[in-house]
Amino acid sequence: MRHVSWRGCRVGVSAAAALLLAACISVRGRPAEGPLDEAHAYLQAWAKGDFAALRLAVAEPPASLEEQHQRFRDELRILSSRFELGRVEREAESAVATFRAIHVLRGLGEWEVDGTLRFVRREGRWWVRWTPAVLHPEAHEGDRFSRTRTRPERAALLDGSGQPLTHQGEVITLGVEPRRIQNRAAVASALQAQLGVDPARLEKALNAPGVAPEHFVPIIDVRPERYQRVRPALAPVPGIFFRRKSARLSPAEGFAAHTLGRVGEVTAELLAQLGPTYQPGDTVGLSGLELAYEPWLAGSPSGEVRLTRPSGEVRVIHRFEGTPGTPLHTTLHPEVQSAAEAALEGVAWPAALVAVDTDTGAILAIASRPLEQPLNRALTGRYPPGSTFKVVTAEALLAAGMGADAPVSCPPGATVGGKPFRNFEGEALGDTRLRLAFAHSCNTTFVMLAAGLGEDALGAAARRFGFDVKYRVGLPSPGASFPGPRDEAEQAAAAIGQGRVLATPLHMASVAAAAESGRWRAPSLLADLEDGPSASLAAGTRAPLHALMRAVVTEGTGRAASGVAGLAGKTGTAEFGSGTPLPTHAWFIGFRNGIGFAVLVEGGGVGGRVAVPIAARFAAALE
Repeated sequence: MRHVSWRGCRVGVSAAAALLLAACISVRGRPAEGPLDEAHAYLQAWAKGDFAALRLAVAEPPASLEEQHQRFRDELRILSSRFELGRVEREAESAVATFRAIHVLRGLGEWEVDGTLRFVRREGRWWVRWTPAVLHPEAHEGDRFSRTRTRPERAALLDGSGQPLTHQGEVITLGVEPRRIQNRAAVASALQAQLGVDPARLEKALNAPGVAPEHFVPIIDVRPERYQRVRPALAPVPGIFFRRKSARLSPAEGFAAHTLGRVGEVTAELLAQLGPTYQPGDTVGLSGLELAYEPWLAGSPSGEVRLTRPSGEVRVIHRFEGTPGTPLHTTLHPEVQSAAEAALEGVAWPAALVAVDTDTGAILAIASRPLEQPLNRALTGRYPPGSTFKVVTAEALLAAGMGADAPVSCPPGATVGGKPFRNFEGEALGDTRLRLAFAHSCNTTFVMLAAGLGEDALGAAARRFGFDVKYRVGLPSPGASFPGPRDEAEQAAAAIGQGRVLATPLHMASVAAAAESGRWRAPSLLADLEDGPSASLAAGTRAPLHALMRAVVTEGTGRAASGVAGLAGKTGTAEFGSGTPLPTHAWFIGFRNGIGFAVLVEGGGVGGRVAVPIAARFAAALE
């Protein structure tokens, strides 16, 4: 008997795989002495799904050969198969080739089977002697393959104290049936007016591939209480229908919606990304934490591969041991989150509110509006911070030796490096103190003072507040950037949060937190994340910075929040875009009772008039 070794070689579906196989064959003896090529050809045809070619390699092939291979693949939902050839042993006019099959089962993953191909030599050629044992060593004539699959219960998202933020409940799916629609414009108008559904979203759903006239086309899920409010207006519209279903819910509608995310049926795009343990129809995370930590929360399915004998006997020939989902422990605080949601209630512009723990950097609340838009402005939106950046500039001035009551000038206009700067609405304080110039957000004071700072003093202060520092939040968030000023004019613009300075609302909340605690800490959304970078503010700056920020609320541009005891902060009116006058974002950053926070109203106008009332509503709830 002669042995032919064939170890570590794989048979795939491509010509490249065949070349790789030829390159890695290690043979003791000459190839003509055993059916090496025949074994390779058979397994390659199997991997390709070319079952007709298999018949040409089989001695006395059964009539059902192709059908049995096809049924094996279909019954087990095999996505692909690859093969590793082992050893060929020849004995006179027969031979045996061993192989390992790795079948990828849709929704379950990889299943490895050690098998054999038996050969017989006739008329100078090697032929496969085929039986169902080629498919699996335990298979016999008349056996049928089947499978089971069970997904574990999805693990919960937890709040900062370890309590669930999600639970199973009931929602109503509002959808349309194309053949019942009499007026598509009327349907679009009703859904937009009652639920804020973009008409383009309806058109996309109706025009999706495979949508038939009699299909129910889902558009949006709502909770029962909202359904009761909108049903009287929507039910009479021909073509609109409702269905109830179980769904994963947060504590309240809209609660941290962009951050927690939503779940639903897996899309074709996600199916390709998530891999073979998922299959069409699975419920998966579609956004936010639910998507970012999908495998973590979902675990992996369990299942069995079974053989059923003609007698009815069932044999389990393989088990997939699933794993349970793992809860994801966030740092969110339900009461603070609810306060953030309530503060943004009724805001007409796109807006964001973020709050962090001043001692740890833990994110306590994240709210973005509008809910209908997928953009999580609080984490991923980057905006010029405007005058809220004067907190950083003031720290640089204090670090350079200025006092909170140092004499300064606040003229209506000033030119630095050839660039003119003006105060909002032409305000001027004349000769005043730094505390009042900060409280009233005097641009001219700060652009002039910034010109006297030492080289990179402003950049160093920005870095102490986390600008240009990379950190992980738990969801994508680009942080803040402070490009080095190229000249005096750009340094002056940067000192008042304009020019090329950009920051997320989350980052500006961390700036406010640093002002309160004296140390900047990278914000984090997940309890199990390793501590991120941090930096101490310059020695001796914390107390005067508190005084400056408190003056904003008691006697400056934040007076609309003066009724909130202990609140300190800084307003901002940040120019962007083009036009005359330039449009502006409204900002307020502040701290109270160990919580630092930022309010942004995108395109909202004046920080003191628009962002401050929102901040006051939020801060008043932080008892």
